[in-house]
This record gives sequence, structure tokens and C-alpha cells, in this order.
Amino acid sequence: MVLALLVSGIVLVLVLLGLFVFGLRRRLIQRSGGTFDCSLRWNVPDGQDTVADPSGKGWIYGVARYNGDRIEWFRVFSYAPRPRRILERDAIEVLHRRTPQGEEELALLSDSLVLACRHRGTRLELAMSEDALTGFLAWLEAAPPGQRVNVA
Repeated sequence: MVLALLVSGIVLVLVLLGLFVFGLRRRLIQRSGGTFDCSLRWNVPDGQDTVADPSGKGWIYGVARYNGDRIEWFRVFSYAPRPRRILERDAIEVLHRRTPQGEEELALLSDSLVLACRHRGTRLELAMSEDALTGFLAWLEAAPPGQRVNVA
């Protein structure tokens, strides 16, 4: 009986510690400012520029952070201190934007818009709120003189 209580207590402490570290990581990502909620679907097959994958598969919920001429994208459900993806401003090509379709509406946050992009030859999609999308497009257009910017 004592052993069961001890094991239960240790498991409870480990779960609480894990949740604390999880919350601390989120705070550390957001402390420098310029963050927004952003789901990502990486390496989307070509030929889907006009038709979305209605299954909603492949979307990963995350937080993006502006850092100079880069966007650093972090998975929300991770303990990793480093960004999972880094997108350079001069390598992002916006293809088009659309609303979520089919089961994507369930996989993404409500009121999200999907922005289809290409980054160094890899097609990706970003899903974010309309306010975050406005800020993202303004950030892209605010590139220093001489940088190529392609915003659809």
C-alpha cells in the first residue's frame, strides 16, 4: 500500500514537473515578442495549389516568432528549445491564400486562413488568424531594399 502511494506520488510530481516545463518553454518563446499561433503543413505535394487536401492530414499546431529576417516556427507540443523550422524572408514565395476546406476546419484553429507558400523549393502551407496573416504579409513586404519579395 505504501509503495503504491509512493509510486503514485512520484508519477504525479513528474506529470506536474512536465507541465511546468512545458509552460515555461512557451513563455520563453514568447518573451521576446512578435509571436503568433501558426499551424504548419510541410512538403505539400505540387498540384494542390488550387485544391486543398480535404482530409486535414499533416497539420501541426505551432507558434511562430519573428526574428530579424527569419520566422522561427516551434511545435506547441514539444519540449525542444530550438525551432523546428526556420523560414528566411527572402526565400518565402507566397502562392495564394484560401479558407480551410473539409476536415481542415476541424484540424485548424477557428477563423484560420491558409497561406500556400514555397520556401527554397519546398511547398508548405501556413494557417493563421486574419490578423496574424496581415502582420505576416506586411513583414514580407517590409523587406530591405534589394531583396526579392513575392506576395500574392
